[in-house]
Amino acid sequence: MPDISMRGYQMPASPIRKLAPLSDAAKAEGVKVYHLNIGQPDLPSPVTALDAIRSIDRITLEYSPSDGYLFYRKNLVEYYKKFNINLSPNEIIVTAGGSEAVLYAFMACLNPGDEIIVPEPAYANYMAFAISAGAVIRTIPSDMESNFALPEIEEFEKLINERTKGILICNPNNPTGYVYTPQEMEKIRLLVKKYNLYLFSDEVYREFIYNDTPYISACHLEGIEENVVLIDSVSKRYSECGIRIGALITKNIKLHDTVMKFCQARLSPPLIGQIAANASLSEDSSYMQRNFKEYKSRRDFLIDRLNKIPGVYSPMPQGAFYTLARLPIDDADKFCAWCLSDFRYEGQTIFMAPATGFYVTPGLGTNEVRIAYVLNTEDLDKALTVLEKALEEYKNVCM
Repeated sequence: MPDISMRGYQMPASPIRKLAPLSDAAKAEGVKVYHLNIGQPDLPSPVTALDAIRSIDRITLEYSPSDGYLFYRKNLVEYYKKFNINLSPNEIIVTAGGSEAVLYAFMACLNPGDEIIVPEPAYANYMAFAISAGAVIRTIPSDMESNFALPEIEEFEKLINERTKGILICNPNNPTGYVYTPQEMEKIRLLVKKYNLYLFSDEVYREFIYNDTPYISACHLEGIEENVVLIDSVSKRYSECGIRIGALITKNIKLHDTVMKFCQARLSPPLIGQIAANASLSEDSSYMQRNFKEYKSRRDFLIDRLNKIPGVYSPMPQGAFYTLARLPIDDADKFCAWCLSDFRYEGQTIFMAPATGFYVTPGLGTNEVRIAYVLNTEDLDKALTVLEKALEEYKNVCM
């Protein structure tokens, strides 16, 4: 039979989902699996969104415009104003989730072989999207001891060459929960301007910043307005992962028009998703306040409980709803798979994402896992009890 593509060989398996068959098998045995692996919020989606879906009175579910419905983009303009991000509807392109926004940004900005610099650990799918576009990810490690602060700018400059086209950040960060300071964002601004780079900025967790660090959007940075590509999504802030609505935002007209070619080729973003996302914009502010309070409470509980387990350490995340935890193990991939395939505690086990998939540098993350605190504190408590028991048994059986 014909061989598959080199791109297919290079495409990494998702650290978030690759162990799903083991989880499914455990569930088929009747095992309770606590999902700490994926950022699937368990909080309710806005009632306004659910009501809007139930009230759809269209006779035909039609294509929408390739850049999304104008009524939705106009309402997004008002949403972004709350964060001092001033846009016009024509600077917003609605996408099928933030994932499509990242992919189209890479496809429009990068030639095969072009390089982008990314602080690591980083969201695993960035690497997959770069491979899809034929681009190369160059990473600079941040470290747990500094709570994953931005690496020194001199480390970025060491990697810049004639193939370097951009820098990619996630703020607040997935998987670390780090929030970049105003001083760090200014350093990035100066670097982008000095070398005339694109700045791809994934800001889908802006509503979830738990400390006093102010939210500084890439769109706030003066003098590089046409270099900035903002990535956004409703998945996390409204617990609407399944409606697949995101946005690519740029003030660069040439880039906008180029991205639109890819959007036209895929025809349109999801119709029903736009209806739900648009309705969510009218949700009372108490919705986000409740969610913020709940995630902050879960974060505080999780980190306190994790750091009481012998040999485990996690810094305090400043935003989003993830943390990286260092475990007393030899191989996170092996340990996470073993938890699902072999370990049971009172009919329960845990599903975590091995952190190796969030690094590009070989050897990093081998004793780390990403944990998403998207379970209520009662279930988090049970899951961490299972983790503690698993670590005790793994030490005796597998190390």
